[in-house]
Amino acid sequence: MSRDLSDPAYGPHAMQVLLDEVLAALPGEVRVVRDHPEVSVDDNYTRLGYPPDAITRDARYTRYTTPGRMLRSHTTAMVPPALRLLSRDDWADVTLACAGMVFRRDVIDRVHSGTPHQLDLWRITRTRHDLLSWVDTVLGAAVPGLEYRTVPATHPYTTSGIQVDVRVDGQWLEVGEGGAAAAAVLRGAWLPENAHGLAFGLGLDRLLMLRKGVPDIRLLSSTEPRVAAQMLDLAPYRAVSRHPAVVRDVSVAVDPGHDGETLGDVVRAAAGDLVEEVTVLSRTPVAELPAVAVARLGAKTGQQNVLLRLLLRHPTRTLTDAEANRARDAVYAAIVERSSH
Repeated sequence: MSRDLSDPAYGPHAMQVLLDEVLAALPGEVRVVRDHPEVSVDDNYTRLGYPPDAITRDARYTRYTTPGRMLRSHTTAMVPPALRLLSRDDWADVTLACAGMVFRRDVIDRVHSGTPHQLDLWRITRTRHDLLSWVDTVLGAAVPGLEYRTVPATHPYTTSGIQVDVRVDGQWLEVGEGGAAAAAVLRGAWLPENAHGLAFGLGLDRLLMLRKGVPDIRLLSSTEPRVAAQMLDLAPYRAVSRHPAVVRDVSVAVDPGHDGETLGDVVRAAAGDLVEEVTVLSRTPVAELPAVAVARLGAKTGQQNVLLRLLLRHPTRTLTDAEANRARDAVYAAIVERSSH
């Protein structure tokens, strides 16, 4: 399992400095919540209002461990048990700060990871507070001076939901989502009728990248000394000489259910951090391929021929052609094995 960069128990990291600055800016009492990454499916989904047929519950996207248990897919999974504990205490204005690493099947590029870090901030009070002011306070502490916008979004555990994007190099990058805490979630944790909440979930990796000017999410956990030494504070990142990228294309037959997230998960498992980015160049139904191509692919009826472009780059040295070819072959074999099951 990867190191949780947000947790001091696993050694110091700039992410913890960022987290401390955010928490210090919050009003009222702040309770930091950490828990084991394996959680109940009920806390990760059901108690947060996800319907039984929600696509995110599919095994393609969720890392189930045993029946009824899973590796949390968001730090919001820590909220229901934390609210249940809160129901036994006296409080007036308390923020539950649930921080940690989460586990997803995701695409591969410079801002996505299969094990990102998140922070859920749930402010529980006896009176209502303004969501946008809350967002402004949090982002002002995390990425001061950066332009941001809010757009409407829907979540099962909030009402009046929003997505929060920060402007980077002329484009908008999502950094969080929030809303008013849904009454059903609060009542389901036995909180009283006069309890109100604001919910705001943030991607800590992206916030740290923005704060320091880090161009690639893999650098945050790099062990290369010139990089790791810069991941102890919030000083601007100084670029380390980058080694040349190597491009390899993979043509493989897959089942139609394999999307960018599931393919990214397979590629990441097969080639690790050598893969900087994966692009799906084309998808062609097997029925539209000539017979010789079907035979070459070993394709089955109903499958698709997917052409993937792998951008490979080693973080500390130049990749050899042989290493790039082995990574490509490992990716091909892993996708074929996944499709055969």
